[in-house]
Amino acid sequence: MSACAGHFQSADQPDDRDKQSNDGEIVNKESDTRYSDGSVRLRNPNIELMDQDILYHLALGSGSHDLVEMFGDVKFICMGGTPKRMETFAWYIMKEIGHKLPAGTTLLDISQHSYRYSMYKVGPVLSVSHGMGIPSIGILLHEIIKLMYHAKVRDPLFIRVGTCGGIGLDPGTVVISNEAVDGMLKPYFEQPVLGKMTRRPAKLDKKLAMELLALASNEDPYDTVTGKTMCTSDFYEGQGRLDGAFCDYTEQDKTDYLNKLHKQGIINIEMECTIFAALTHHAGIKAAIVCVTFLDRLKGDQVNSPKEVLEEWQKRPQELVARYIKRYLQHKGRLSLEGHGSMCVKSPRRFKLVQQESENYD
Repeated sequence: MSACAGHFQSADQPDDRDKQSNDGEIVNKESDTRYSDGSVRLRNPNIELMDQDILYHLALGSGSHDLVEMFGDVKFICMGGTPKRMETFAWYIMKEIGHKLPAGTTLLDISQHSYRYSMYKVGPVLSVSHGMGIPSIGILLHEIIKLMYHAKVRDPLFIRVGTCGGIGLDPGTVVISNEAVDGMLKPYFEQPVLGKMTRRPAKLDKKLAMELLALASNEDPYDTVTGKTMCTSDFYEGQGRLDGAFCDYTEQDKTDYLNKLHKQGIINIEMECTIFAALTHHAGIKAAIVCVTFLDRLKGDQVNSPKEVLEEWQKRPQELVARYIKRYLQHKGRLSLEGHGSMCVKSPRRFKLVQQESENYD
């Protein structure tokens, strides 16, 4: 048995029980959400009582894999929508930080048997795809946060690198979110739990956002800005588009709505920021969102730029995040790393069962 098996974080922590409003809504009480040693906090006592914790959608398990050995050195968890984008980022960050793979090996998609998300480990950087929209990234966040817990990672940084629609910004502009709001402009993520609406503050780390902004260069052929991001649960009607299968409002209604958003400081729209901010904040994890705009919604609804232009734009948030990671590692004296994210199985029988569970799970 691995030395890490059965060792879990103590549940001893400050009282942060939720409070219930008169209408039955559960509002998470603000409190210190971080352990003093930087450990990741789950806020779920049931995990300690489980024989093993199967991370279904990642094809990993606390009893089947040596998660401390595989992920214990992780510092940066970078997330983006598509598997291809995050594979590209993994190769890019490998070059930027001087990470070297052993001879005869290549990057491994650690979660390939889940057929849902892709995951690549490059030294202290985990590059993971999160799919599209709140439900997809929400599932991933639960399991990635648990993964960091089981791996005993200290002070991880979560950074979403993605695309968005700008409001009053030129296409190709890089946006660092300093606040996340929902479609009603509320700075929360709300979700029904056991028949009651649960509300969690959607808070991003503003210091991290400013540190990222400080790395924007005057030589960059594009602007990098920071501002408020709106999250919607839909790409079409939820964002006021005129080109969906349904549209029960006029072009003037849309224009008035987008101008209202612009006046209230919203500079971009995407579909993941509130749950990303809320769950990382709830777990005491520092997090940031860096996106590139594909269009200015004040001027249209459809993305018409050529594919090669869009691919170049998608690299811009990655470049900024890579600068941050590289600067951090240089400061810590950790560049030119060796090794790669390989499997470390501690129970072949459980490994096979976890693989089968992930392949069959709906």
